[in-house]
Amino acid sequence: MKSHHNHNLLLHSSFTSDINNSIIDLNPNHQFTKNMPISPQTFPTTKRPPSESSFISPNLNNFNLLHSLLHLTYQISSLNAPPWCRFLLNKTSSSTIRKTQLLGVVFEDLIRSDSTSTSTSISISTTICSNSFDLCLEEMYIVLHRIKTLIEDCSNGSKFSILMQIEIIADNFNKLTGELSTLLDVFPIHQFNLNDDVLEIVHLIRKQCSESKLQLGEEQINLRNDVVSVLEGIKREIVPNKEKLASIFEKLEIRDSSTCRTEIENLQEEIQNQSEEQSKSNMFALIGLVRYAKCVLFGASTPSTRIETLRRNQSLEIVVPADYRCPISLELIRDPVVVATGQTYDRASIKLWIESGHNTCPKTGQTLAHTDLIPNHALRNMIALWCREQKIPFEDDTVTVKINGGVANKTALEATRMTASFLVNKLTLTNSMEDTNGVVYELRVLAKTDSESRACIAEAGAIELLVRFLNYEVGSNNPSLQVNAVTTILNLSILEANKIKIMESEGALNGITEVLRAGATWEAKSNAAATVFSLTGVVAFRKRLGRKTRVVSGLVELAKSGPEGAKRDALAAILNLASDRETVARLVESGAVQMTAEIMPGMPEEAVTILEAVVKRGGLVAVAAAFMGIKKLGKVLREGSERARESAAATLVTMCRKGGSEIVTELAGIHGVERVIWELMAVGSVRGRRKAATLLRILRRWAAGLDGGETEGFSTTNASVSASTTVVVPTTTSSVQ
Repeated sequence: MKSHHNHNLLLHSSFTSDINNSIIDLNPNHQFTKNMPISPQTFPTTKRPPSESSFISPNLNNFNLLHSLLHLTYQISSLNAPPWCRFLLNKTSSSTIRKTQLLGVVFEDLIRSDSTSTSTSISISTTICSNSFDLCLEEMYIVLHRIKTLIEDCSNGSKFSILMQIEIIADNFNKLTGELSTLLDVFPIHQFNLNDDVLEIVHLIRKQCSESKLQLGEEQINLRNDVVSVLEGIKREIVPNKEKLASIFEKLEIRDSSTCRTEIENLQEEIQNQSEEQSKSNMFALIGLVRYAKCVLFGASTPSTRIETLRRNQSLEIVVPADYRCPISLELIRDPVVVATGQTYDRASIKLWIESGHNTCPKTGQTLAHTDLIPNHALRNMIALWCREQKIPFEDDTVTVKINGGVANKTALEATRMTASFLVNKLTLTNSMEDTNGVVYELRVLAKTDSESRACIAEAGAIELLVRFLNYEVGSNNPSLQVNAVTTILNLSILEANKIKIMESEGALNGITEVLRAGATWEAKSNAAATVFSLTGVVAFRKRLGRKTRVVSGLVELAKSGPEGAKRDALAAILNLASDRETVARLVESGAVQMTAEIMPGMPEEAVTILEAVVKRGGLVAVAAAFMGIKKLGKVLREGSERARESAAATLVTMCRKGGSEIVTELAGIHGVERVIWELMAVGSVRGRRKAATLLRILRRWAAGLDGGETEGFSTTNASVSASTTVVVPTTTSSVQ
């Protein structure tokens, strides 16, 4: 049966017929085709049938093939096309299933007759009639497989997609029935010892197949035309009639938010199978329609408590491997690209870095010879595999459904705009906290979809309304509402134009800061930190946020005490803020350096990366604050990952150069440090080897009594940095760089 399974996999690729071969020649006098505003070509099928040659005939003898055919009829008979599917296809699919059930009776009797055959009857397993009989069985196997695949596609696919292609799909059923009729005409049934009832069944199937005609009713065509009429109205910015919309969705058995979500997912899956831009564009129009109807007809909805808990637990507990995290955002890389220095980043993060005016590699500090971003396909495949194993959704630009990028559609855009306006309007009229939370959740989901949705929501005035739900009182009484509000703002902030609107909206920044510092849940705090990170993508906003002590201290506190997911969001924002020299002073004052020392045992890469950035731009105060962490840096240098060791070496080089002999003395006092540095010089990254060589040279100069190593002209004295931290710190004899 191995061939049977392989064959099934081949056939389970998409089926419906090519348009050029499948368009039905309908009589122009038929009422339901007259003045029809849409043709079957408008929504071409997303699934193409393999050619006949691509179906590999099973390598079985005829007796085993009959068993396979019987099993196949059982499988088809067990398929029960849903009522909406039977309605659209006018019972065509049910009729095909019934014919297959009757065929199963014939195959069963052929097998029975073979097992009870006598010397006077023909045995299928021994004297198989002829090559024509062999070919007939094999062809029937192929046709039944195609029937099975077509029924499954219709039952499990998008309802709207099937509605738009009903003539093509009905014609496919009709053609397959015709092929069965042809095969039954040449089937040598009289050569076998079958009873009269079975022979009568064969004649009945032949008669039904030969008389089969395309069955499409006026009601189905009118329903499709109603959908097209609604889409055309939306394109012209006409709000759909609610009663008409309800009637369409009722006939398709889309009766609640859950079935709407399923329909959207099915349409998105079909878009991924599309190759033509126009076809994708039309599917986006349907998605926009369903999304709008979901809000208007069935109201806002929130996920179940169980789903929310599972999502939160997954986001806080799953530890992403270091090599799969972007050095900039510290998040899972979705679209890995390599820059001129050979370092890999997530495309969105490094693109934002470059567009913000940087011309250096964030990780190495080297000037980029060019700004080309080269896809890292090998790493992407590895990350995708890991995500599948962890049951984490993984999407990249080739999979993520977007309206932009060449498939823009006026109808889809207007539907999105209407949906956003409807939700924002409803938000202004709703008094119930439960209803308000449902509307905000719908905005959150919509803001997650694409750039156009984010733009439409912001244009409708949602940001000013969402700010009202960020305060402490809302978090205390309805923590879910606070989470949904701050997450919606986070999703909106992904769009560059919305960053400006958020920063300029009255109370928005204060609200985000309040959630960051005193949010009702870790999820709320984490998403507030992620919002700060998103806003710091703009250089001017980075400086403005860095001047707010409450923002800086809130991030440091979250990075120090939050769960791992929240820590990562806070650290990503801190890393962005640390690129501004003025902000580094506030980070040091807020305890960022001490925080990195505390989290270094559990999150060495993140801690060392932050410490490197702070020390590099923080001058003596930062170096002094980091003094007590030198031994921990030495441990990372010995035991850390390649990236962590590289950052640790770079940090120690900066500290030794700026801090003078006390820093070098402390480093030299670490047991076996020279051996560790030699090892890094041998097996580390290019940058790591370079930094290790510099460290070794500093230690050698210090050992030779040459002014404490490669310092920047510091002499040393004792000084107090703060009330809580007293260390030996250097004082300057020349200007600090």
